[in-house]
Amino acid sequence: MSQLGQHLVRRPHDRSHPRRSDNPHGEIWLVYFDEVRIGTIGERAGVPVHADQWAWSVGFYPDMDPGRQRSGIHSSFDAAREAFEAAWSALLPNLSENAFAEWRRDRDWRAEVAQKRARGEKLASEIIRSTLMRCPCGTTFDSWKPDESYPHRAHIYAAQTEGKVRW
Repeated sequence: MSQLGQHLVRRPHDRSHPRRSDNPHGEIWLVYFDEVRIGTIGERAGVPVHADQWAWSVGFYPDMDPGRQRSGIHSSFDAAREAFEAAWSALLPNLSENAFAEWRRDRDWRAEVAQKRARGEKLASEIIRSTLMRCPCGTTFDSWKPDESYPHRAHIYAAQTEGKVRW
């Protein structure tokens, strides 16, 4: 049996293993290498019955250069699985552990963002510390209040032109 074929019967000692998707509209296998999702094998949707029904794709983001991912279409699951395995076998030796580490960092960051959003928190980049500015004339004003900020535009632009202020 092929290497991926062993994974499909879920032998516990293998690092690469598929998981059946929860999609009720078609059979889709999500293929993982350790915990990194490396690709899919699944039934195609919306194609004529005389067309090849199975598609596969291998590759992951981030840290895999665009164009290195591979994909194909086949008439049977077994043919798609064999093509997937061949593509993964060719791709894996060229991947460093850093590629997998970058994927894990991205996964962890996205999970952290989702948790913050679920708690109703803002990201650090969304928090505006202060809208107060100091004009070159010495006045402090709220930059979000037009009636306070407009009178100071001329002072700020003049100071920028003279190179006294930078953004």
